[in-house]
Amino acid sequence: MTKSNERPLGEIIREVLKHHRLEDKVTETRLMSSWEKLMGNHIARYTVRMVLRGSHLTVYLRSSVLRDELGFAKTKIIDMINQELGETVVSEVNFR
Repeated sequence: MTKSNERPLGEIIREVLKHHRLEDKVTETRLMSSWEKLMGNHIARYTVRMVLRGSHLTVYLRSSVLRDELGFAKTKIIDMINQELGETVVSEVNFR
């Protein structure tokens, strides 16, 4: 039997993350850990860093050719990321 003031641990964790404004960092970390799986080893090797601000993702790459190629697949990449994370996290992606 649960007491009426008890809450699920996941709910408490989400509340603490929101209170300390850490939600984006947790999501960014989840995204980074999924990047190689989503994009493959070749693209992951050329990825320098990723920054998530709100729902805007900026991916820094070491290759201008790759940057241009990925720019043509923005919509597909956004869909893949959101599907992998199980929620709409990214609405815009920019490659630099």
